[in-house]
Amino acid sequence: MLQAIAITTVCFRIRRARPFISFLPLVRAMPMRLPQYLGIVVIGTLVGMFGSARGDDASWIDLIGERGLEAWKEPKSKWVVAGEVGLDARNPKRLSYKTGTGILVNGATGRAHNLLSRENFGDIEAHVEFLIPKGSNSGVKFEGLYEIQIFDSFGKKKATASDCGGIYPRAEHEPTYHHIDAGTPPRVNAARRPGEWQTLEVIFLAPRFDAAGNKIANARFVKVVLNDQLIHENVDVKTPTGAAWHDKEIARGPLLLQGDHGPVAFRQVRVRPYDGKRGS
Repeated sequence: MLQAIAITTVCFRIRRARPFISFLPLVRAMPMRLPQYLGIVVIGTLVGMFGSARGDDASWIDLIGERGLEAWKEPKSKWVVAGEVGLDARNPKRLSYKTGTGILVNGATGRAHNLLSRENFGDIEAHVEFLIPKGSNSGVKFEGLYEIQIFDSFGKKKATASDCGGIYPRAEHEPTYHHIDAGTPPRVNAARRPGEWQTLEVIFLAPRFDAAGNKIANARFVKVVLNDQLIHENVDVKTPTGAAWHDKEIARGPLLLQGDHGPVAFRQVRVRPYDGKRGS
């Protein structure tokens, strides 16, 4: 009897898409005890599912959480560790916050040095949640060089690479700051209203180099999802973005959170090594 229950439980877990078919033989054999055995099967399935989830979560590196600013290099003194954040009731272009844990805010002025992670990364998956006020500007740079733009683009009909979720264009500082290409716009404008938390999920592949240090493959954004909408897929990035396009490319580098362009808050910043394929 116990063997039959165990077999059914395993079958139910492995073939969740067809649970009724897997469970049918036991239903016919034990109609009077169906609730008892159904409870065993469901509990076994949930234990397996939540056990897998815990193992999956264990691979993520939390760069904020209870650690605050510990995972980030100096200078970082103008950043504040907060527990609550929202739009300033007196000025929608500013943020207000209360100190606590779990959220990083770039200070009362909305201007602070960019944050660079202490740890360097190559191929990674990243989960970043951010909140900006009206008209603000920030970004997340992989290896400190390849930027996914953060910008108040809510309601804009046609997004450019300078809008939220764009792979930022290359640029020059002289004679004044200007773009020298169009970058890669997001497929759709998925930006939310200012003052709402937004979620960015990214799979990034670092450039590849041969033994002599020559680049043999470009960096690539395998997938970028903004607020549950796919905005990039398998986009090669031939050089670093913005004015950093002159900089030397590297196999590993820090995650950068931009803090010097306008008020921004970050939470739930997590990364983990990515070992999938490069794709087409």
